Amino acid sequence: MKHPPSPAASLRSLARPEAGSVVQGAAALLWLPQAALLAWAVQGLASGAGFAGVLMPAGGILLLGLLRAACEAWGARRVFTRARAHLSSVRAQVVGALSAGSPLDRGRAPSGLAASVLAEQAEAIVPYLVRYQPARWRVMVVPCVILAVVASLSWVAALVLLLAAPLIPVFMVIVGLRAQAASKAQMVEMGSMNAFLLDRLRGLATLRALDAVDATADRLGDAAQSLRRRTMAVLRIAFLSSAVLELFSALGVAMVAVYIGFHLLGTLHFGAWGDSLSLGQGLFVLLLAPAFFEPLRELAAVWHDRAAGEAALQALAQLGHPAVPLPGGHAVVVRTDPALGTRHPRSAPSVAVRDLHFAHPGEAPLFEGYELRIAAGEHVALMGASGSGKTALLSLLAGLVPAARGEIEIGGVPLTERSVAALRQRIGWMGQRPHVFSGPVGANVALGRTGVGPAQVEAAMHFAQLQAVAQAEPGVALGEGGHGLSGGEAVRLALARVVVHPQADLLLVDEPTAHLDTETAERVADALMVLARGKTLIAATHDPVLAARMGRVIELDALPLKEAA
Repeated sequence: MKHPPSPAASLRSLARPEAGSVVQGAAALLWLPQAALLAWAVQGLASGAGFAGVLMPAGGILLLGLLRAACEAWGARRVFTRARAHLSSVRAQVVGALSAGSPLDRGRAPSGLAASVLAEQAEAIVPYLVRYQPARWRVMVVPCVILAVVASLSWVAALVLLLAAPLIPVFMVIVGLRAQAASKAQMVEMGSMNAFLLDRLRGLATLRALDAVDATADRLGDAAQSLRRRTMAVLRIAFLSSAVLELFSALGVAMVAVYIGFHLLGTLHFGAWGDSLSLGQGLFVLLLAPAFFEPLRELAAVWHDRAAGEAALQALAQLGHPAVPLPGGHAVVVRTDPALGTRHPRSAPSVAVRDLHFAHPGEAPLFEGYELRIAAGEHVALMGASGSGKTALLSLLAGLVPAARGEIEIGGVPLTERSVAALRQRIGWMGQRPHVFSGPVGANVALGRTGVGPAQVEAAMHFAQLQAVAQAEPGVALGEGGHGLSGGEAVRLALARVVVHPQADLLLVDEPTAHLDTETAERVADALMVLARGKTLIAATHDPVLAARMGRVIELDALPLKEAA
């Protein structure tokens, strides 16, 4: 399977100049004929040609100026359009990688950090592409052309430019390394502060109950001050880079001007290939000297954009890591094989686990050589003390967490990279803490599934007995995390999500009746058993009443790890 390119790889492809950058570079080179026409006009005035001798050069300068402006405008527009399209592509890749990852991944980036990187820090890529990349292309072309033209008239002036030019990139690299490190530290600080703020906003009720609001405000203030200091450090380095360039470019232009002036006065007789420069030739060289340093000055002005853009790209690359490995060393990737989605039979699947090894990072193993066989259409309850591995086993069966070793088969199909998309289409997941997104109730039930319309959503909510709940109407907006719903109503909403997924014939349910009162727990259990008719059901639970309604009970902390058949 061919994986989509990473953000870093796709951005490296933009290092090659495209049409917009080439046209902008060509526009900068149009200054050479403009300078030649201007020097010709001054030479004509000095020779007594009068006003008539200025008309033709002035007309040429005007036409070249209009052409230069048109090329700059067209090139800038094309580069900007391409940069925005590329940023959208990179964001889509990262969002796809995040969505393909497991919500149970302990190494998953915090929501606040992910939002900061995608929405705020990623915008630094646009100036990087719009300003730095074209400036980099012009630095590679324009000074070389100008140096060749100047060298054809005066080797001394060309030597001055050649000696002054390398000092600028050397000092820019020295300053730029520090600027990149400072930009990276600034973005890390910004992401950390956003993650901290989002976490505290989610737990605001707890903070108030513990009387910790003031302490949290102090910590947030300290984080803001730290971010301010890092931002000022980046700006100081950016100003230093510009100052270094201005110093050396001013010295280079001054030295060329001194040589041209003394040469035209007759004091210096060398440096013009055995002949003396005319006034027009000397003025032409003098006009080209600032243009020689102009691309370098522009590069220094956008050096901070380079540092910020590369830091943002690195943050996106770290955020958009491929998702969760599956047993056998495979991984869940963003791309899927659509042809696999319709290959499973209509009958409920069996489940087989062989030689399963799993442990949370830094913790004792939960499974070592674990074996499990569940017949097609069987209803099984997983019971055991907290930490015995009930939730972990369900997550392994759904491909949400990686196993160190082992094989998992669902309906005779091994859980691998190629089959995970199709197998998930036949899995109905009901987690222990169902997450409710900010938005209408109907959208929270449908979850963007194709073919799920208002009629299906209404029927699912009726099945979950949510029709009498005022705040659970399909058009009612909910807050992030389920603000507006009770715990039991959130569980029933999760049940409705499974109902609108009719092709799901393997139901993985984690503690469906936990933290519910007796009446609500009974309602959820009744609905779950009706929904599971003709399907394979695996439920992790502490509820003996629910377990008694299952066909088989597996005690994870009481059975030998080698066999649970």
